Parts: sequence; structure tokens; C-alpha cells
Amino acid sequence: MARPVHLDPALVLLVAAGGALGTAARYLLITAVPPHDGWPVATLVANVTGAFLLGLLLETLVRRGTETLGVRQVRLGAGTGFLGGFTTFSTLAVETERHLADGAVGQGLVYVAASLVLGLGACLGGVVLAAARQRRKADRASRAEAS
Repeated sequence: MARPVHLDPALVLLVAAGGALGTAARYLLITAVPPHDGWPVATLVANVTGAFLLGLLLETLVRRGTETLGVRQVRLGAGTGFLGGFTTFSTLAVETERHLADGAVGQGLVYVAASLVLGLGACLGGVVLAAARQRRKADRASRAEAS
């Protein structure tokens, strides 16, 4: 019987390494993109971009078929690790709380709504893009076989 993924030290280290790199990338983004009129733009960009990339990655991997060790490593290292470290729900929560505590209730609610709606839309966009790429690839392959 195979060892559960969460008990495999190599995979745990892969997730940790990906998470460290994702967190570092988010830190660089946050230091490069200051808040704009009280809006934590960097967190919004990180979360929406991460949602898009996660949708793209997971849809691409699932369309490959059965999960192999290599696919699992990409999913865990890039998805769970890197994108898990790059995106940050906890910072979204803290920034929203700061808006509410400062009396900017409307701004806080718009920030949460924008984060959720844009994140969901971005994730869906990544899924749709990956599916379209796979269809084009399959179409090219079938045309090549027909000729």
C-alpha cells in the first residue's frame, strides 16, 4: 500500500519549497505595488493572479489523465506550494478588518466582494483557457492523423 501523500517527506518538502518561493514572490509584489487610496492592490493582484494560475494549472493537469508521480509533484509543488504561498486569504481578512475598524465599511465590503468575484472569475478564466488549449491541441493532432 502506498504511503499517504502527507506522510511522504519528499512531497512535503516539495510543498514547503514551493510555498517559500510563492511567499517570497508575494513579498516582492507587495513591496513593489503600494496601496492605492487605501486599497491593498498588491494583495488583490496576488489573489486574483493566483486564482487564475491555479485554475489553469489544475485544469491542464486533470486533462492529462491519470495522475502520475510527475503530475502529482507539479500539482503539489506549483499548486499547493507556490500558489498557496503566493495567494493569501489571511491578509485579505486582515486588510478587510482594518477597513472595517477604520470605519470604511463600504470600502471593506467592496474590497471583499471584488476579491471574491474577481478571484472566481479569474479561476474560471484559467479553466476555460486550459480547456480551449487542450481542444486546439486535440484538433491539431486529429488533423495531423487525417493527413
